[in-house]
Amino acid sequence: MLNYQAIDECFRALAEPARRAILERLSEGPASVSTLAAPFDMTLAAVVQHIQVLEKCGLVRSEKIGRSRVCRVNPTGLDVVSDWVGLRRSMVERQLDRLGALLAEQPADDADQPNTERTDP
Repeated sequence: MLNYQAIDECFRALAEPARRAILERLSEGPASVSTLAAPFDMTLAAVVQHIQVLEKCGLVRSEKIGRSRVCRVNPTGLDVVSDWVGLRRSMVERQLDRLGALLAEQPADDADQPNTERTDP
């Protein structure tokens, strides 16, 4: 059974462009909060809030290393979204397979038949 609350949280987190950008950067490897904040025109506190949203839904993990907080992608964080998309994809593929089978059973349409109607000039 899918956890729709977790799916909703992930989609809400991913709806924000800054959070997607943070996740993209973290897909290259771990980074400190200050490194993640550098390309944005926002305060460090705002970036921390974005990271907290990503952590809450399980997309990102962070840990304190010395004086820095280092973030990394949680490899299983997108599983809930992937599972949801996968179920929708398989449903649509089954429907398309049934449609293809139905169309394959249909006789050829009139476009493939020679025109036998007479037309007077």
